[in-house]
Amino acid sequence: MSNLLPHLVIFARRPRLGEGKRRLARDIGNTGALWFQRRAIAMLKRELGGDPRWRPWIAATPAGSAGWTAPFQAIQQGGGDLGMRLNHVLDRLPRAPVIVIGSDAPHVRAQDIADALAALRRHDAVAGPACDGGFWLIGLRRPDRLRPFSGVRWSTSHTLDDVRRNLSGHRTAFLRPLEDVDDGESLRRFRQRPSATTT
Repeated sequence: MSNLLPHLVIFARRPRLGEGKRRLARDIGNTGALWFQRRAIAMLKRELGGDPRWRPWIAATPAGSAGWTAPFQAIQQGGGDLGMRLNHVLDRLPRAPVIVIGSDAPHVRAQDIADALAALRRHDAVAGPACDGGFWLIGLRRPDRLRPFSGVRWSTSHTLDDVRRNLSGHRTAFLRPLEDVDDGESLRRFRQRPSATTT
């Protein structure tokens, strides 16, 4: 793995009433969804910020809404589907290994990121499976050479399988599965976890 300091990027939408977590809002209302979104981002900032092992970023959307990302450095997601936005961010980061997580899994710990970086010392890619068939983390040792995001059926039970197909032939490691909170049912499962601290 490169000796350059790796990047940790949190993909997140600006927390604002009625703008994000639409599936969750349908189940628990806009106010509840906003509360979860704000709390999740705050938990990730607190847990993952200030660690000297990586350089923290928040890939923000919509454009021009970066004030809420402090103290993390902001980078814009750009447009298009998630694969296009991931590529947009990777193209703009200084060259180094990259770990990307979403803001929907607030139980990610610094040890998870350390485990992902350790895996990238021996693998080309690392992924953290989400319970809904997606992923809560994706990491690339050489993002300038490997982009596994084409033809992926995003936000479906096939998402991780499609990424794994794109990684065929590359050394790929997998981390522990975590809950990706997108709707009321996944929030209920998350709250039942012993380590859940958003309630």
